[in-house]
Amino acid sequence: MPDYVATIVLTIATVLTGLAAGVLALYSHTIMPGLGRTDDRTFVAAFQSIDRAVINPWFMTTFFGAFVSIGVAALLHLGPDRRVALAWTTLAFVLYLAVVVITIAVHVPLNDAVKAAGDADRIDVSQVRARFGEARWLAWNHVRTCAAIAAFAILATVLAVT
Repeated sequence: MPDYVATIVLTIATVLTGLAAGVLALYSHTIMPGLGRTDDRTFVAAFQSIDRAVINPWFMTTFFGAFVSIGVAALLHLGPDRRVALAWTTLAFVLYLAVVVITIAVHVPLNDAVKAAGDADRIDVSQVRARFGEARWLAWNHVRTCAAIAAFAILATVLAVT
């Protein structure tokens, strides 16, 4: 496989991972703190709306495309002359795998429960918000954000030195 193919895939992985890390970071430092300052009805309605909006081709391509492209980038560095890059891209893959697992295991069920609760004008929003567990959601978002940023930094470094 020509070196430029590995470089192109690594570039794609780096860009997508950086974009995904940025989205997750935005939730940590802006979206959730902002929603946290709202009343229960506003929180539930806004969270439902945001979560429905984020399930779109742009985000899904970014989020899962990062995962796939990091894996492919690692595989393209299997040659004996690419072992250092292989080790680092594999570490980035493991970190991003943690992002995906946390998202599926923690965030998706919590998000889905809020969406399934129903229209914010017709439900007990204080009960829905209390069951949601903002602190847990945010704490795990910080973890996945840090993992995504670390994966991005590793990929950017590998890209810069290879």
